[in-house]
Amino acid sequence: MGLSNRNIGYGITGSFCTFEKTKKEVIRLTEMGANIVPIFSYQAQTCDTRFGKADEFVKEICEITGNPGIKTIPEAEPIGPKSCLDIMVIAPCTGNSAAKLANGIVDTPVLMAAKAHLRNLKPLVIAISTNDALGANFKTIGMLMNMKNIYFVPFSQDNFEKKPNSMVAKMELLPETIEAALDGKQLQPVIL
Repeated sequence: MGLSNRNIGYGITGSFCTFEKTKKEVIRLTEMGANIVPIFSYQAQTCDTRFGKADEFVKEICEITGNPGIKTIPEAEPIGPKSCLDIMVIAPCTGNSAAKLANGIVDTPVLMAAKAHLRNLKPLVIAISTNDALGANFKTIGMLMNMKNIYFVPFSQDNFEKKPNSMVAKMELLPETIEAALDGKQLQPVIL
């Protein structure tokens, strides 16, 4: 199928430790010919961390994609009525954002974009990144896996000795996951 000329909404939430990996995937998807529309959570836009400065990260992603990015809820809402995306990705998707998505809470640009996109019965791909995947977010992940048009980038424990409940998506599988989701299939195995 390929991703050339596909319009991909790319939501980025505050799992700052995965920002370098997500940037690599944005570059790769762009090189594959996809039109990437970056969508930033408020935390991704404003929180400077030991992993870098927020404004520099946002600027870099927008330069890579050639798109100004969606940074507010009002900017994200038209995604629904315009039906402008072929698929949407949330990568990384924090446990907090996943829990809100599963419970219909729309209080960030990424969550508004996801809600608006899902109303068109189009696929949403989640690249989970949470320290609580096998704890408090276990129920959330199960709920989302059972929802129509939601697909997961395969994920695994990232440090079972020091963080036994933590799981992170294998970002390098994002293009394959997107292609499978566009065909209405979950890339397997989903838990590695």
